[in-house]
Amino acid sequence: MASKTRKPSKTKEITPVEKAKTTATVDENDDGLDLVEQEQEARIVTEEQLDEPTIEDLPGVGPATAEKLREAGFDELLAIAVMTASALADAAELGEAVASKIIQSAKKMANIGGFLSGGQLLERRRKVMKLQSQVESLDALLGGGFETQALIEVYGAFGSGKTQIAHQLAVNCTLPVDQGGFDGDVFYIDTEDTFRPERIMQMSRGLDLDPDEVLERIHVARAYNSDHQMLLIDEIKRMSKGMNVKLIVVDSLTGHFRAEYIGRGMLADRQQKLNRHLKDLKQIADINNALILVTNQVHSKPDAMWGDPTKPVGGHILAHASTFRLYLRKAKGGRRIVRLVDSPNLPEGECVMEVIEDGLRD
Repeated sequence: MASKTRKPSKTKEITPVEKAKTTATVDENDDGLDLVEQEQEARIVTEEQLDEPTIEDLPGVGPATAEKLREAGFDELLAIAVMTASALADAAELGEAVASKIIQSAKKMANIGGFLSGGQLLERRRKVMKLQSQVESLDALLGGGFETQALIEVYGAFGSGKTQIAHQLAVNCTLPVDQGGFDGDVFYIDTEDTFRPERIMQMSRGLDLDPDEVLERIHVARAYNSDHQMLLIDEIKRMSKGMNVKLIVVDSLTGHFRAEYIGRGMLADRQQKLNRHLKDLKQIADINNALILVTNQVHSKPDAMWGDPTKPVGGHILAHASTFRLYLRKAKGGRRIVRLVDSPNLPEGECVMEVIEDGLRD
């Protein structure tokens, strides 16, 4: 009787889908399980990346044009979609016709988001953190402290305490969360050469902190003009990857803009540039759940017949961009009066604080 012979098995290439199905039948002790899972995870990540269009996916945008757009700060399709053709052409050094085509394509491909319910927004608001200032009355005025995802403007005459608040919050940001801090890193843009590490050391000792450790977490850059000031925001975006950035200080925001754009004829250009600067700052606040603190200069209105003639620089652009506005003025005995001028959810009010060697106190 002829013995039965086993037919040789045919080699069949396993598709990714079949490989995924096979994973369920692989024994947990099999060494091949980890390899299959790794291949699945890699494939999932690749598919997610392919689903999200990039600048290179725009029709007519080659490597050279994409590089120009990225160098101009346009990393996302939505950032391109909201630009005007002339503005994009100037920023990326492109022809206006080319810029217009790129914008139209970006509008079609960009993820513009959608509407959220009030409940969803409330849930998002639960992620907001509040940085305490060591001045109880000031924290109470702000509903518990200086909050993240917000741009807070502090304005007042020279010597009113704006830079003192900036220094104190920079120190407090390094405190643990259970002590009213963020346990985070600080980026400080100094436009008027007013940052003093010696003052940081005094305030650190006032909170029983190691001054050297605090200084290591505060990253300072001197801005020499308005263009340099705006470029430093891009540098913060680059450096902040992998860091716990929780506070960005610009002291002062309007100094360079005020000095470089003189007269009514240049007012429109100044405001447009300032508006873009503010948008970049608020974007960082949203991405990192960070607090943006900007100090602002003031001017006097000579035609004011009554009331306080002191007005902040920046006009309506800065007024609308600021989430909270604090007005500082001097009082007797070295004290400072802080007034909450504008807030989306808090009433106007005032408090008194004192600037001493250890920092700000009630």
